[in-house]
Amino acid sequence: MKRRTFISLVASAVAAPGMVLAAAPKMTVHKDANCGCCAAWASAFGKAGYDVSTVNEADMDAVKVGLKVPPDLWGCHTAEVDGYYLEGHVPLDAAEKLLRERPPLAGLAVAGMPSGSLGMGDDPRASYDVMAVPRDGSAPYVYLAVRPS
Repeated sequence: MKRRTFISLVASAVAAPGMVLAAAPKMTVHKDANCGCCAAWASAFGKAGYDVSTVNEADMDAVKVGLKVPPDLWGCHTAEVDGYYLEGHVPLDAAEKLLRERPPLAGLAVAGMPSGSLGMGDDPRASYDVMAVPRDGSAPYVYLAVRPS
């Protein structure tokens, strides 16, 4: 009996990664049709296992206003994933932490288009803040500080 239990546990552990892939987070990326950095950012999330769909928007401001992204944190594109928004060039590790911990946030934002951020080239000197935007309307705060290594 112990051998069967062990084999069953091993089989479950081997099957688990497949189950994670089947439950890949669905992400919708709203972007300008002519923006290449948005496509690079979305592609990085796709390669990381997210189920990404992109929507070319005629009016990105309307998308941001509709999701209540603070105007001073607007970035290039806006993504929706699992009840949150990701505004601008939010790095993968910040998004994964958000989805794992599920804090009471509306979303994360990287204002502007920082050089070296995800989708904006590979610059080891990149330095920018990922801001957390609380659902309750309180002030955004630094969720993750990206600094040169």
